[in-house]
Amino acid sequence: MRRWIISLIKVLTILILFAIIACAFLYKNIFDYVEAPINITQPRELWVESGASLNGTLLKLQRQKVIKDIWKIKAFVKLNPQLMSIKKGVYQLDVTDTPKSLLSKLHKGSVKNYSVSLIEGHTVKQWLNTLNKQPRLKVSEDAFLNVLLEQGDDTGLPEGKFYPDTYHYTSSTSVNEILTQSYLKMNVELNKSWRNRAKNIPLKSAYELLILASIIEKETGKSEEREIISAVFNNRLRKKMRLQTDPTVIYGMGDRFNGNIRKKDLRERTAFNTYRINGLPPTPIAAPSIASIKAAAHPSDVSFLYFVSKNDGSHVFSTTLKEHNRAVNKYQRNKK
Repeated sequence: MRRWIISLIKVLTILILFAIIACAFLYKNIFDYVEAPINITQPRELWVESGASLNGTLLKLQRQKVIKDIWKIKAFVKLNPQLMSIKKGVYQLDVTDTPKSLLSKLHKGSVKNYSVSLIEGHTVKQWLNTLNKQPRLKVSEDAFLNVLLEQGDDTGLPEGKFYPDTYHYTSSTSVNEILTQSYLKMNVELNKSWRNRAKNIPLKSAYELLILASIIEKETGKSEEREIISAVFNNRLRKKMRLQTDPTVIYGMGDRFNGNIRKKDLRERTAFNTYRINGLPPTPIAAPSIASIKAAAHPSDVSFLYFVSKNDGSHVFSTTLKEHNRAVNKYQRNKK
């Protein structure tokens, strides 16, 4: 009997050892798999809908041949049950991702980030076109107006009231959230510049500062000239001279502008034609940068009343009409 028991113990010991070795091999096989790269050759997106389960998501990836040994991933999750919980959204799958890193993304909700640049000097219409080209954003034609109304602005005039910047978003972000962030940022920066403005500028409100800044933005080819261009416009406003700036004419022409301004365009009476109206146009003509807003609030201390392009992005500034005409002849009419 004793010999039989000893033999049984030996057999059980061998079986246990085999079981331990088999489990160790299986354990290593599972962990080797979840730490090996998934089967993609370039980045791609994975959309996890609201209410989707981990099992359903793994099956989707298996059908797409991103992963194959799904049972190994499920076994790994059994050992790490917290990974069963996943969050909805669009995820970026990278070629360096492994099943383990993918599970971590899904569990933490590390969704893909997108970005959109709302460029200074562009109009609301141009920004709408930019937003419409962005992935994962649903944009309506009234997007800017809706934000104005939500913020208590019922003017229906969104131009210039949104801050140009690069905004980051995810698939869960609405265009309203992006534009609200932009609107509030412009309010903060504009009001700060208005409070800190030079006291001798001939402007009556922060909105007038915004309008002037938008004109400076469109007239500036070189950043170091912003404050001087601002001085020209401030000096003209102070002397009740018309601004006579082409970008306002172009804005007033709208879709009719084809790249050229003719004499009849300069004579046309529109609300934005500063060759025909006194003072500032009724609204901004584009989204000004913070640099242009600050320049509008703090013009250079110079007496210039005129400037003309040198066709290289810079300008010649003049105090008298005679000096200005000489510069126009030299740089625009090619006369000596």
